[in-house]
Amino acid sequence: METSKVTLEIFSKLEQQWLSQREGSKKTRVLSIDGGGTTGIPSGAALIHLEDQIQAVTGNSNSRIVDFFDIIAGTGIGALLAAMLNADDGKGRPLFSAKEAVKFISDKHTELYKVKNVGVVHRRRMFSGKSMEKVLKEALTRDDGKVLTLKDTCKPLIVPCYDLNSSAPFVFSRADASESASYNFDLWKVCRATSADPSMLKPFHFTSVDGKTSCFAVDGGLVMNNPSAAVVTHVLHNKRDFPSLTGVEDLLVLSLGNGPLSNSSQQKVSRSGYCLNQCVVGIVLDGVSETVDQILGNAFCWNHADYVRIQVKFSINYFIFTNILSFSTLLVADELIGVFTFCALQPNGYLNGGVRATMEKVLNERGVESLPFGGKRLMTESNGQRIENFVQRLVVYSLPPSPRKNATVSQLVDGR
Repeated sequence: METSKVTLEIFSKLEQQWLSQREGSKKTRVLSIDGGGTTGIPSGAALIHLEDQIQAVTGNSNSRIVDFFDIIAGTGIGALLAAMLNADDGKGRPLFSAKEAVKFISDKHTELYKVKNVGVVHRRRMFSGKSMEKVLKEALTRDDGKVLTLKDTCKPLIVPCYDLNSSAPFVFSRADASESASYNFDLWKVCRATSADPSMLKPFHFTSVDGKTSCFAVDGGLVMNNPSAAVVTHVLHNKRDFPSLTGVEDLLVLSLGNGPLSNSSQQKVSRSGYCLNQCVVGIVLDGVSETVDQILGNAFCWNHADYVRIQVKFSINYFIFTNILSFSTLLVADELIGVFTFCALQPNGYLNGGVRATMEKVLNERGVESLPFGGKRLMTESNGQRIENFVQRLVVYSLPPSPRKNATVSQLVDGR
């Protein structure tokens, strides 16, 4: 056998072995859930479908979302969903399934976002902080009475807010909480902080479990409504939890939007041609989310399948958001906040009526993908189909590599 043929055989088999190992290698799996509005219907629909698909593919009805992701991030209503899906029940399992989390939020929605009157001369409609805090404590306290903290999660968790004390973003993470009690906070307080919309709630002052670190928080959505970039950056630099990760090529990211807060251009501009004041915050939050999507779309342009963004074009939250911010009559506000009164779940545990139809609309809407140099492309796949395709890759990267017999090079005959 000629030396060149031997060399070719060696390198060919080494290449095959390397490729087979790469196919079985795991990626770091990231789930990010946007803030925006109070309903969480788009992300709730996506999460329920995601968990259903995971169970269908694995054939295990006990599979949960947290079993197939290495880290979860959320802002605002997305943070509450992230915390509920990730909170440890004390036995290493999550407190809530996706359906249970969505059911809890819909059942408690009028308490979570309870409208109250403030002021004497100039009456305003605001949300009750005390009512929200009561619901959050109920959701994130175990049956044995233990109030859960950032350390009490099945997987790492990332939640942003904005700290008025430091005039800078404050990002809560399980990694920091594990390093020091001074960065460990009660989960319900973390969710309250990231939900503190300054137009509807007072800023929230609280401290870490040891009382050494304080935060005077307003809504994380003002700076990181889409927390995808924050969690990707965290993972890339967190060598404690992710020591083998070297770049975005090692990531598998699912980012869930909650619909635009602002609606069509006709509803953003007054008859006189000026931008309506009540739309400005929605435009800012939408702009932050879309900018992050654009950046990550560029970062993953080499393999779009590793970054999937699920978003809807229609605004579910728009009428709630604009009418409350414009301080409509209490009757109207009550009707708007009561959008979840018809979200009651039927005995089988699934959403009924209009909300089920809205969730189906979320999944049936065609997906949209950011283009490398700006703009978006309407895809042929629906949001539901994109989640289904993502789950196929998710499960593959969640399984350990199958045992393979190491390739060997045949011995040379007669020493040649």
